[in-house]
Amino acid sequence: MEGGWPNETNPTDVKFFELAKRLPAGISRHISAFGMTRRASTAHQHDRNLQALIRAGTETVTIFGKSWQLQVEMVLHTTLNENLKMISDSVEFLRSRNRTVIYDAEHFFDGFRTNPDYAMSTLGAAKESGASVLVLCDTRGGAYPTEIYDATRHVLKEIGGPVGIHCHDDRGIATANSLFAVMAGASHVQGTINGLGERVGNADLVEVVANLRLIGAATNLNAARLASLSRFIYEMSGLRENPFKPFVGEHAFAHKGGVHSDAVHKTQLSYEFFDPSEFGNKRRITVSSQAGRSSLLAAAERFGFRISRDDRKLPALLREVKHLESRGCNLENADATLELLVRRTFAGDEAPFSLVDWNVAAAHKVGETSARCELTMTVNGKRIHSADVGRGPVHALDRALRMVLRREFGSKFSAKLTGYRVREVDSESATAATVAVYIDFTDKRRTWTTVASSTNIIKASVGALVDGYTYALRMRVD
Repeated sequence: MEGGWPNETNPTDVKFFELAKRLPAGISRHISAFGMTRRASTAHQHDRNLQALIRAGTETVTIFGKSWQLQVEMVLHTTLNENLKMISDSVEFLRSRNRTVIYDAEHFFDGFRTNPDYAMSTLGAAKESGASVLVLCDTRGGAYPTEIYDATRHVLKEIGGPVGIHCHDDRGIATANSLFAVMAGASHVQGTINGLGERVGNADLVEVVANLRLIGAATNLNAARLASLSRFIYEMSGLRENPFKPFVGEHAFAHKGGVHSDAVHKTQLSYEFFDPSEFGNKRRITVSSQAGRSSLLAAAERFGFRISRDDRKLPALLREVKHLESRGCNLENADATLELLVRRTFAGDEAPFSLVDWNVAAAHKVGETSARCELTMTVNGKRIHSADVGRGPVHALDRALRMVLRREFGSKFSAKLTGYRVREVDSESATAATVAVYIDFTDKRRTWTTVASSTNIIKASVGALVDGYTYALRMRVD
């Protein structure tokens, strides 16, 4: 695991390596410091970058050097021979300090394409100086799989291994390029979890590891933890998960078409070429406008109901689902709304509260905008009035609603809104268009989403809010 570039201009990275020294040896030995070869016309023993790599205290160091003539002459402003000496001197210096060296041949495929002899000579300089792994880098992300394969085979034949691969995703094929390199004989793959990285990112190790497992390559990695690892990295990065991500995304094994759902229900091999549990994921039979009875039966079973295909309530539920979908409510992205619908249909669930009426007003005075909501609701047969203000109409409505629910349900109510999205359904109607409102909620243990639609954005918001808080109280986990 590369922990960053430790030098005085990267204080966060320096701090990381200070903390890494305190880790148990079994963990810290897998961490590598990252940097570059010595600078041109600078003696290696005086190069501040190399000295910082030694101070990082890692057993392994990864350095990059130039393989492309254009980079050497136009970026480093030095000669081709000096660049070779920079590579040799840097690797030898680090090896003399008992460091294992991984050498990243930056822009290798660009260099190999334009001046293959020189590109190969840079690898030779690193190999002869003691580099343990030669990593071929598609730094601009411009190479194609067959090009990666042929060049990797050539390096292994002429110089030998171990050889590694480092791909960027500028053409959207970093995973394919990494796999082609492995098929050509590479035994070391660099990338990032979820593909996070510069520009459009690096090769996604989630996809790479999963595919290596499928082709039978030994990685000593537990692929069943990929889904949880991917979610953890998204969370730590402050980014939203990609539900369409292969192998680990929420929709990776989601089937919504009636034909698909029915076939998968009979045998997973019909539309899945591997078991989702292999990668820590699970199958989802979603309900949409394309849903059939099989989709609804699978959804009902997921929510705890065993329903017969001949249940007389099933056609009515199917009609309601298709009606909601026709109104712009995408139920496959709002599972909580679907579950409440199923429960009302098959269990006759009564809502823990109901909203009788509401009034929302927004105003702009003296340069400031505000909104006020007044509403009436019933809880356990008791009629309750509430009012509150907010930054906008939905904010005021949410505050007035939550005020009553917190007072009436106490610790049983801990849900809060975390996301609010509006999607236009029929744009040709302009400001009179039907809109679908999606709202995300959490109670710190679970997350769920509801949806409602209307030509009145406030009414749609009310529907999604009420469903969201109803779900929180109905499905509360003690």
